[in-house]
Amino acid sequence: MKRIFEIFGVFFKIGLFTIGGGYAMLPIIQKEVVETKGWMTDEEFLDAISLTNSLPGPLATNSATFVGYRVARAQGAVAAILGAATPSVLIILLIAMLFQNLVSYPVVQNIFKGVRPAVVALILYAVIKLAKSAKIGEYFNWVVALFGFVAIAVFGLHPILVVVCAALYGLFVRNSVVRAVDAHREKGGEK
Repeated sequence: MKRIFEIFGVFFKIGLFTIGGGYAMLPIIQKEVVETKGWMTDEEFLDAISLTNSLPGPLATNSATFVGYRVARAQGAVAAILGAATPSVLIILLIAMLFQNLVSYPVVQNIFKGVRPAVVALILYAVIKLAKSAKIGEYFNWVVALFGFVAIAVFGLHPILVVVCAALYGLFVRNSVVRAVDAHREKGGEK
């Protein structure tokens, strides 16, 4: 039971102090789950984010569910979801009661203007950290990432289609690329 409260507390703290949505939560979730609690390794966390990002629903809720389940099965998943969602529900209720009166104040507008760049920094940090865990420099992984980015940003493809294509690449093509790169390295090493 202690572990269940611990999971709830971790995700309550994450939900309470994260502004900007699921991607802004990633570095905080990673720090708590991997570095502080040791519930997962960096590679396991990256795999979890890859999986939960391809599922329908909010990234924060999906990742909380995955981590909670991994740590303490169904009870852990419920505790993590409740922990991540409770602060948002309480804050939204508070904002709904006060927002109309508060939003017109310049100090509130300035707070939001100050928070937005910090959220961008959190997301950028998450991208850099995940890129390292994904070993983006190995076996032309950067090409897959670049194609995915261009497909979404330039051509407007749906992210699910990009994830499915990347999964198909991993399933049918990546091993051939790895073998070809390794063979080329071995051949270059013999000279």
